[in-house]
Order: sequence, then structure tokens, then C-alpha cells
Amino acid sequence: MGNFPGVTVEKKTGLCNLENSKAEIIDLPGCYSLAPKSIDEEISFNVLCNPNNPDKPDVVVVVADASNLKRSLFLCTQIVDLKIPTVLVLNMIDQADKKGLTIDFDALSVELGIPVVYTNARKQTNIRALIKVISGAVSVSEKTIVDVGYLNAAALNEAKSICSVNNTYSAFVIANSPSVFLDVDKSYLLELSLQKHNYKRLQAQSSEALHRYAAIGEIIKKCISHFPVSESKINALLDKVLTHKVWGYLIFLGVLFFIFQAIFTWSTYPMDLIEKGLIGLSGWLTDILPSGILVDLLCRGIIPGLTGVLIFVPQIALLFAFIAVLEDTGYMARVSFIMDKAMRKFGLNGRSVIPLISGVACAVPAIMSARTISNWKERMITIMVTPLMSCSARLPVFTLLIALIIPPDKTFLGFSLQGVTLMLLYLIGVVSALLSAYVMRLFIKTKEKSWFIMEMPDYRAPRWDNIGITMLEKVKLFVLSAGKIIVIISIVLWGLSSFGPDDTFGRVEQKYSANEYSQQFSEKEIMNKIAAEKLELSYAGILGKKIVPIISPLGFDWKIGVSLITSFAAREVFVGTMATLYSVGDAENSSTVREKMAAAINPLTGGKAYTFAVGFSLLLFYVFALQCMSTIAIVYKETKHWKWPLIQFIYMGALAYLSSFIAYTIFK
Repeated sequence: MGNFPGVTVEKKTGLCNLENSKAEIIDLPGCYSLAPKSIDEEISFNVLCNPNNPDKPDVVVVVADASNLKRSLFLCTQIVDLKIPTVLVLNMIDQADKKGLTIDFDALSVELGIPVVYTNARKQTNIRALIKVISGAVSVSEKTIVDVGYLNAAALNEAKSICSVNNTYSAFVIANSPSVFLDVDKSYLLELSLQKHNYKRLQAQSSEALHRYAAIGEIIKKCISHFPVSESKINALLDKVLTHKVWGYLIFLGVLFFIFQAIFTWSTYPMDLIEKGLIGLSGWLTDILPSGILVDLLCRGIIPGLTGVLIFVPQIALLFAFIAVLEDTGYMARVSFIMDKAMRKFGLNGRSVIPLISGVACAVPAIMSARTISNWKERMITIMVTPLMSCSARLPVFTLLIALIIPPDKTFLGFSLQGVTLMLLYLIGVVSALLSAYVMRLFIKTKEKSWFIMEMPDYRAPRWDNIGITMLEKVKLFVLSAGKIIVIISIVLWGLSSFGPDDTFGRVEQKYSANEYSQQFSEKEIMNKIAAEKLELSYAGILGKKIVPIISPLGFDWKIGVSLITSFAAREVFVGTMATLYSVGDAENSSTVREKMAAAINPLTGGKAYTFAVGFSLLLFYVFALQCMSTIAIVYKETKHWKWPLIQFIYMGALAYLSSFIAYTIFK
């Protein structure tokens, strides 16, 4: 139960071992009541209140904050009145103790008519007792906390019939939010019935809330004793500094600067280890396996493609770890708070910070987290600009290109210039997202009022086991999702790069068999020239050259063109594609993709293919371009219309092309 960064915003499922059986656990988005104000709350509302929902639970486990019981009991008492078997779990019991609260659990159980269990999830306290309670026969409470029949008995009785429910409170919550799961016909009938009986939703909800809080107040008087204790001044002091109108922003920028420096510095050794290990594996397989088309596919297609992603696992793991720490400590909620005033100038609000910062990890869950924004206009603008935040899929591209154009020993004010450049790219994404939001606020219209309410969780030490699990899950998802795409694309690319039309390859071999070449070049040089020319005349080369007229003003050659096409599947595929293309053209395949790209020659100029101008142009292209099919799909899913992802794809593509063109023109 909660609405701050780090809580669930979508339905998740898993299995749990009970005493004598297994149970499917459904983790619903956090909410405070059965009056949904946002899309994520509608998910919980639908599962709990819709009698026909396939996920209708056998038992509801309400996990509540023991230190803030009055707020926590509101949702719990509503579920009790729905007549669903319920267990109340009072978590963070240690925080209640710190506040001097003594809770009579037996008395609370009697007042609510349901089992009550206390826990401390961080220390795994009393978890076995909770499992034992859930494993038993949890019955429906005989108590009715608030009998809503007094509001409008005739309207609610007729609503029970229309909605096919036998519980008055179920009819009440459905009548207040019929569009969430009722079909058009039933919703229309219900509206007619409510109008006939002069049922007024807002008045009914307000009256129910007042009566419920009054009932909760009486329950708390009977079950909770409060002994004043001296409050810790640490929370207040931290909030005074971290939410300061000046220092708050500077500290946040400092945190981001530290993260990007750490991502570059701390990951260098494990990245080199992974890359050298996979190159060694490729060479070893080439030596021990008989030469042939399958070995060539494995060693110059699949392994180089996967190498281009696996070497970035340390950086991805660090990025997700830092984000998890910011959420787990409660700092991310403070960032949302201090950013609210600034965000409103751009057509957003403080809640938009959560998707935008989450977009640094991945745009897909970030866009889904925009469900917590109740205002339609602000939610749409947030969805439309979130992909401009540089996600983890861009990180492999950024680090590869930065390493190509900026030497590792270069520093800026004592800091690694590579890390500074990486942060600059992320800041460009942030600025472009805000400016795009400012423009969109002028075109997207709504009369809906905006408000920002967010719970400020207490500062806590991060749960390192949770951080580790989060890192493992995110890296696993990244590797598996990207790996599947990369294996397929690597096989296709290897085929396109290894074959050409008619007898093209035969003519190349015949050309270099002439004496004039054997006299001028060594056997190794001739092999490399044959491989390079075959690659250029292959189907991949032909495909790449088709788009050269479009991309040449940006400084891109045909190999980059092929990579731009393949990376629409997923941005990180760019690195795998480059690794495959340069491996096919490398007779020995003994160097890293960075070394191959650094040594590449531009056939038109005779100079380096990856100059600062080309590298910076390509970096800016990947900062802006929407090259992610998953993002396009999730935007369609969240907006229910192809118009929005189409507009998003076009405006981001235009930004990418224009910025790359300007950068290349200036620096070439």
C-alpha cells in the first residue's frame, strides 16, 4: 500500500509455498481506497470489486503500515465490507515502536473480524506466522464497518441487481466507478437507475469516507496506545537539506554525476574481462572445430553479436543498482517533491519525475508507471517525452562510441572526460524531454484539474538483498530479451554479410589471385582485402548502400546504415551488429569491436571512419531517435491509439536527424 516511487504500478504474480500447498500470489498496485483516481488504481479496483474478474482472490492480504494505522485501515475496512476473506498484515512494526505506539493485535482482530499479523519484512520477522494464517481457513468477516445502505437504499438495491452482486457495499463501489469494468449496456442501465433514484456520487463518497474515518477512529481508540517518544531529528534535518529549493537541485545533480562516473570507472575491469574471455572463446572454437559454414556462423556471427551486449552487463547492473538504492532509501520521493514546481512549467507535475527517472533504466516500465498520474494531459505528455530519457539500452551504444572518440586518460576538472560526456548525453535527453513537454502542453488540451499528492516514506537504509535481487532480475531480463533479438539478427546479418548475388564473391577471389597483388601484399593482407570487398558487395553491403544518400549528410557510412536499421528492434543491437559486420570482414577475428572500429578506414576520405564529428553525430542520433519496437508497442497499449506512437516516432526521428546533421556539419 503506497503511492511513492518503488511501489508496484502493475499487477505481478508469483508462487508461494504454504504449509501444505502452493498458492499463486498476485501483487496489486498500491492504493489507499476503492475510489480509483489513476490507471494503476483501477487495476486493483477491478480485481477486488469485479465479481467476474478471473483474478478474483480467494484471500486478500492487506499489507499496511503499522506506524500509520489510521490511513492504512481505510482500504482494509473497505475490503472487509466487500465480504472477501481478508488478512491484515501490520508491517514495519519496528517503526510503530519507534513512534511509541502499542497495538493490541487481538483487540484489533476482534474489531475487524479478521486475522491480524504483525511483521517486519526487512528482518523477515513473523513471516512463518503469516504463512500459517494464510494456510488456514480464512473466513469472511461477520463485521460491517460502515453500512452504506443509509445513503440511498433504493438505488443501491437496484444497482445490486444490475451489477449481479449480492453485497450492498460492492454495489456502492461499482456505482461510483461503473466505467472501470462494466460493459456499455450495463453501465448505461446503471446510470439510468442512479438518476431515477437521485443518487449523487460525490455526496455518497464523501459521506461514506466521513463515516468510515469515524469508525476507524473508534477502533484505534480501543486498540492502540500512544506513548510519546522523542522524535528523531535526522529525518527532519535530511528533508531540510534534500528538499531545499537550491541545495536540493544541486545535490540531485551531484548524485547523478557520481552515478555516471561510477558506471564508467567501476565497470572497466569486468567489461574487459568479459570481452577478452568471449574473444578467446571464439578463437578457441575456431581452432578446435573443423572449418565450415556453421563454425563461421558461430564464431563470426553469433558470438560477436552477443559479445556486443554481454560486455555491458556490469554497467547495466550498476545503473539498476543505483536506481534501486535511490528508491529504497526514500530519496526518489523527495526528488519528485522538489521537482513538482519546476515540472508544472513544462506541462508536467512531480509524479512525472518517476517515469522520467525510471526511463533511464527502461522506457517500457517507465511509461507504464505514468499510470499513477491522474491528470490525462500530464500523463499523455509524460508518455510522449519519456523515451527521450536515455535508457539502459542506449548505454552500450554511448560507451562504445565515447570510447572511440574520447581517450580514456582525458580528464575534466580531475574527472574522467568519458564519464562527463556520458552525463552530458543524459542531460541532453533531460533538457530535450522538458522542452518537448513545454511544446506539447500548447497542443494537448484538457479542462481536467491537476493536483499532486505523494506520501513521503521515512528514510531507511537500503535492503541490500532486495537491491541484489533487483539487479539480478533486471540484468537477466536485459540479457534474455536482448539476447533473443541479437541471436536472430546476428544469424540474419551473418547470412546477408557472407553471401552476395550471382558470382560476385567468385569474381573478387579471382581478382586478388592475380600476380600483381601477391607481389604487393602479404597473404594476410590479401585475405583481409578479399573479406572486406566481399562484405561491401554482399547483400548487407547492398542494403546499407541503399540508404547512404539519406545518412551520408550525417557522416554515416553503409555499415552504420545497416546498424541503424537493425537497432530498431532494440537500440543495443547496434553494438552487436557492428561486431558481426566487422567480424565478417576480419580474417583472424582476434580483436575487440572497439579496436576494429577504431582502425576502420573511410574509403571516401582515406582517413579514420570514426572521427569526432562522426562519433558525436551518431551519439546525438541515438540520444533522440525512437529505435525501440517495445516502446512503440507499450505507448500504443497505454494510449489505446496508434496516433500517439506515430507522432512520437516522427518527432523524435526529426530531432535525431536534425541534431546529427548540425553536429556533423559543425565538427567535420
